[in-house]
Amino acid sequence: MSAAGQGVKVGVARETAPGERRVAMTPETCRKLVAAGAEVRIEAGAGAGAAMTDEAYRQAGALVVADAASALNGADVVLCVQPPAATALNDLREGTVLIGLLAPQADADRGAAITARKLVAFPLERLPRTTRAQAMDVLSSQAGMAGYKAVLVAAQLAPRFFPMLTTAAGTIRPSKVLIVGAGVAGLQAIATARRLGAQVEGFDVRPETREQIESLGGRFLDLGVSAAGEGGYARQLSDDERAEQQRRLGEHLKGVDVVVCTAAVPGRPAPKIISAAMVAGMKPGSVIVDLAAETGGNCELTQPGETVDRAGVVVSGPLNLASSGAVHASEMYARNVFNFASLLLKDGQLQFDWGDELLARTVWPERATG
Repeated sequence: MSAAGQGVKVGVARETAPGERRVAMTPETCRKLVAAGAEVRIEAGAGAGAAMTDEAYRQAGALVVADAASALNGADVVLCVQPPAATALNDLREGTVLIGLLAPQADADRGAAITARKLVAFPLERLPRTTRAQAMDVLSSQAGMAGYKAVLVAAQLAPRFFPMLTTAAGTIRPSKVLIVGAGVAGLQAIATARRLGAQVEGFDVRPETREQIESLGGRFLDLGVSAAGEGGYARQLSDDERAEQQRRLGEHLKGVDVVVCTAAVPGRPAPKIISAAMVAGMKPGSVIVDLAAETGGNCELTQPGETVDRAGVVVSGPLNLASSGAVHASEMYARNVFNFASLLLKDGQLQFDWGDELLARTVWPERATG
């Protein structure tokens, strides 16, 4: 930690993951960190992918440095989108605070480096989903961008218009679009498809999502099988219920033009909802965009990072869609990160209140209580 009387040193390096264009700190949040007493260093070009210039960071009070080592070495707090490589983590000094989408248990070397260097890691995907945490919820903010972009990808791949058009060559009927999953990404996808003029349906195993889907102008697809459980959570379907649900969904897909899959379970592989047999029953020219590709996909035929043609049905598994909207995705992400970092910054110094559930439940490895 910084010596008494000195501000907390915050470091931000360029993201190195392939295709990653987002940045964890914008000039706006940089200015707020400086106002809070922090000394900010950022690697040159860190914001370029999100159209944020080095000069903008300088004007916000940051010191723009030549390389990642200059930005991170000696930092008290490191902000990131994707986790730094294990080699970079090993170069951080002991006790450095690391904030970002870290997934420490997804990579053994990364987790070992965090533990060995005694880093205070805050993987923001572990943040409790509470009302107070909404302003820090990076999963929701990035899912909103991903859901929006998924529909634009679908519209580009589809060999038809989304809206109804009346032309001199006749009337074009609107595309029928089904959104699978009514979380943040799914609801944004429903809203976007509706804005493009499509006939939109939303499907979710939780019947309480009906109101949200209908409020956005979509129709709730009721397959006659309810997974309503206690406390607002879905219960496990019986084998017979699941078989009936799959049969009805397969029949329904025969009349659908575009499917956007968004169903995800945090920390677990994506549920398989659309089988190869269902895809085989869809009409040629149909499109499936599987937003869950990063965790295995909701469709059996999804190939992460690829777009494939399956007997006339296009199945696309785009990765890191939020990064394709890097400007607004970065603005939202950086505000989320700043709001979380503000829990640690008190009078220009780092202070950890482990009685705060947002800190205690997000930190990794978990800390003993009592």
